Amino acid sequence: MRLVIREGPQEASQYISDYIINRIRAFNPTSEKPFVLGLPTGSSPLHIYNDLIKAYKASKISFQHVVTFNMDEYVGLPREHPESYYSFMHHNLFKHIDIQPENIHLLNGNAPDLFAECLAYEDKIKSFGGIELFLGGIGTDGHIAFNEPGSSLVSRTRIKSLAYETRIANARFFDNDIEAVPDMALTVGVQTVMDAREVVIIATGASKAIAIQQAVEGGVSHFCTLSCLQLHPKSMVVVDRDATLELKVKTVNSMEDILTENQFAALVVRFCHLPLELLKPVI
Repeated sequence: MRLVIREGPQEASQYISDYIINRIRAFNPTSEKPFVLGLPTGSSPLHIYNDLIKAYKASKISFQHVVTFNMDEYVGLPREHPESYYSFMHHNLFKHIDIQPENIHLLNGNAPDLFAECLAYEDKIKSFGGIELFLGGIGTDGHIAFNEPGSSLVSRTRIKSLAYETRIANARFFDNDIEAVPDMALTVGVQTVMDAREVVIIATGASKAIAIQQAVEGGVSHFCTLSCLQLHPKSMVVVDRDATLELKVKTVNSMEDILTENQFAALVVRFCHLPLELLKPVI
């Protein structure tokens, strides 16, 4: 797990949006070989989505050959409800970019057979060859998607009952009325996320500091599903300063001393006199 520290939430978001744009460009997607991107909802990715929209409008990136899979959806909430994740994604990203409607995949929390819906979602992901990059946020307890404390680390897309703490946290989106927050959701599993070839997580603010400490300095545990990224071959957690408040000073210093991939490539070019083209797989 690589930890990237930036000053504030805007800087952290900009780092991730730039990273995603560069990954899509380098992938050079086509209709036959699209870039498959996993996406979250909530307040954490909003700055990232705004940055991606700005980049698209500035003709810096196209999403025409990008396929998306969202992490989760409430059960029983109508799709047209303003707080459904279907509405969230269309309002905050999809309607502002050139993504093809048939390339958008969201779980249907109103499907007549929710178990079949979850199985079909996993099959659809497999049909595209898996997810290239999964972007995610975390809860204050370190959960990814709706994989709350106690979730199996080998779980797949499934139905989950939501913890009371999660419903309290999400009540701010429902006029602070916890009774209006659904108590069940469909969510990708921990293993679904881990199967992605790359995972990028954003976590900002002091409220995420304990979760970051547990995930970075603690062991792998199903009580903090973010910690499973310690086992992922290519995972990155991007945080702001406030989210590092519970980390040891030594941990923060060591993470800041680690060269980024681009910095490493630049040093190789400088000292080994290698052409940059040979390092493109690294960058």
